[in-house]
Amino acid sequence: MRCDCGPQLHRAMAMMEEEGCGVLLYIRQEGRGIGLVNKIRAYALQQKGLDTVEANVELGFQPDMRNYGIGAQILADLGVRKMRLMTNNPKKMVGLQGYGLSIVDQVRLKSRPTSSTSATSNAKRSRWATCCRWRKRLSVFL
Repeated sequence: MRCDCGPQLHRAMAMMEEEGCGVLLYIRQEGRGIGLVNKIRAYALQQKGLDTVEANVELGFQPDMRNYGIGAQILADLGVRKMRLMTNNPKKMVGLQGYGLSIVDQVRLKSRPTSSTSATSNAKRSRWATCCRWRKRLSVFL
């Protein structure tokens, strides 16, 4: 696996268990919204030296094609209007706020890069200003 999604998911679930509450929302948007087949094509381009962003652009996609509307609707249906969002990606905060949800805090997930995930983590950090610090205070999770 080239991304740190798995370790971050496990950490998020453990943090929610420790806190005793939370919402885990998974929306199938493989490869930042480009789909599984194109994600595999992007992996092939990464084998040739492109980073994750460059590979998506080379395939004719924007760097990140995810849509947060369905997730915002699900959260609203669950009664979640204010939240502490568990994410390393500030664009997710903006995406959800654009649908009228209030983000009162960003809780960052820290994971240790491995030899297979470090290139993707570095590209995400430098291209999207994702953050990798972690804070303990939690209340509502996404």
